[in-house]
Formats: sequence, C-alpha cells, structure tokens
Amino acid sequence: MRASTSLTTVILAAALIAAPLAGAYAAGHHKGLLDATPPADFVGPRVSGLIDQVQGVDQGIADARQANNISAAEAQRLHMRTAHISQAAEHVAASDHGRIPSAQYRQLLRRLDNVDQRLMNDTGSGIMMGDGSDGGNYPNG
Repeated sequence: MRASTSLTTVILAAALIAAPLAGAYAAGHHKGLLDATPPADFVGPRVSGLIDQVQGVDQGIADARQANNISAAEAQRLHMRTAHISQAAEHVAASDHGRIPSAQYRQLLRRLDNVDQRLMNDTGSGIMMGDGSDGGNYPNG
C-alpha cells in the first residue's frame, strides 16, 4: 500500500510540474493569426473572421484546461492543431495579397471546426446522439 501511495504522489507531482510547462510550450508556438492584432498585410474580411474563430477556439482550449476538463497533453495537442491552422491561413493570405480564397477559407474553417468539435467531445459538451432508449446518449464523433 505504501508503494502505491508514493507512486501516486510522484505522478501527481509530475502532472503539477508538467501542466504549466506544457501550457508555456504551446503558448510559445502560437504565432501569426493567434496574435491579438493581425499583421497589416492581412486585410481581408475572411482573415478577420478566421482570426476571431481561431482565437475563440484557442481560448476555449485554455478555459477547458484551466477547469481541468482536459489533460495538459490534450490541451497541447489541440493548441498545436489550432496553431497549424493559423499558420496555414497565414501562408495562404501572404501568398494572395492578404486574402484567403473562399475554397481555402472553407477548408480552414472545417479544420478549425473539427478541433472545436474534438474539444467539445473531450469536455463532454459535444452533440449527443441517440435517444437514451438503449441506456444512454453517445458523443457524435
């Protein structure tokens, strides 16, 4: 019994140490569209809308992590996915005079929606399927 208590203490200590480090690591990798103000050469309305969407999902991830609804590792994965979407949008906008063509915009929004849906499923607030007649509802996805 004593060995399992020590192991539990070590695991808890490691988690408490790793959580802030993982958040700092993920925060350090957020560049481009996650910044509060877009660069001057990103001028299109799609870019502004995408910036707002990315920041909203990213804030949801941070809030879920702070509330301990998701693990530090899952928060880092989701932050990295939003950062990749942001970087892809930045690349498209930079190559098209600050605009994002509608096809790429829809694709980026779809990818961002997938991250948001994953976050909702991970926190238990995703869309539930089924009517409960078989014993419960199940997350969609």
